[in-house]
Amino acid sequence: MTQVHPTAVVDARAQLAADVTVGPFCVVGPEVTLDEAVVLHSHVVVEGRTAIGARTQIFPFASIGHAPQDLKYKGEPSRLEIGADNLIREHVTMNPGTEGGGMVTRVGNHCAFLASSHVGHDSIIGDHVVFSNNVMLAGHCIIGDFVIFGGGAALHQFGRVGKHAFIGGMSAVENDVIPYGLVIGNRAHLMGLNLVGLKRRGFSREKIQTMREAYGVLFGETGTLRERVTMVAERYAGQAEVMEIVDFIQAESDRAICMPRLDRAA
Repeated sequence: MTQVHPTAVVDARAQLAADVTVGPFCVVGPEVTLDEAVVLHSHVVVEGRTAIGARTQIFPFASIGHAPQDLKYKGEPSRLEIGADNLIREHVTMNPGTEGGGMVTRVGNHCAFLASSHVGHDSIIGDHVVFSNNVMLAGHCIIGDFVIFGGGAALHQFGRVGKHAFIGGMSAVENDVIPYGLVIGNRAHLMGLNLVGLKRRGFSREKIQTMREAYGVLFGETGTLRERVTMVAERYAGQAEVMEIVDFIQAESDRAICMPRLDRAA
């Protein structure tokens, strides 16, 4: 049974599914949809054309669905779509899309957004993503599945992060991060593969070794990056994870690829 605290302000046009809980002093706007068992703990504001998936929990003082922080936004009917089973902690902000970016910001399932993290307009976030405290995601970013951001990390607008990558705490990331990559620093540089994450998610020793070998070729000192990518694509054509990295590098992007530092071994 849906429970709405007497102090909450829920517009009569909002759509609340079964078992939704709206706690004290929350505000829910007229074009908001809350799926079953969503919990707004207290002092949460959900506005705009925002849909929140089942069993997602949102904690106090989060601001979800307010107008994008983009001076070009002129009130166009853009959306914010949040998937199921997400954890959204205190002071998190998430903005809808804009006309210049596809009109939608989309968050996947089973993600965790810790206190004071931000999801910028027109960004697309996969499943099982973790934003630690104070992570800043600019507009138009694309984040793959199982990505983890350490506390205080920031990603430049139009940036891409491939799945299973790890972004070290306090990193300022201005270039694209390959799938399975590990980056750290200000400005961030590629440190290698996210070996801890790969082991935790059950990748076999043989598969990890193959990926390490391919990484060594991709970011070695022989030839150009384009030549090395071609070499890896031919040599590891049957290795799906390696080819994900190859495809990511070859895909069209507004940003360069985050590379290892020249004074550091691959």
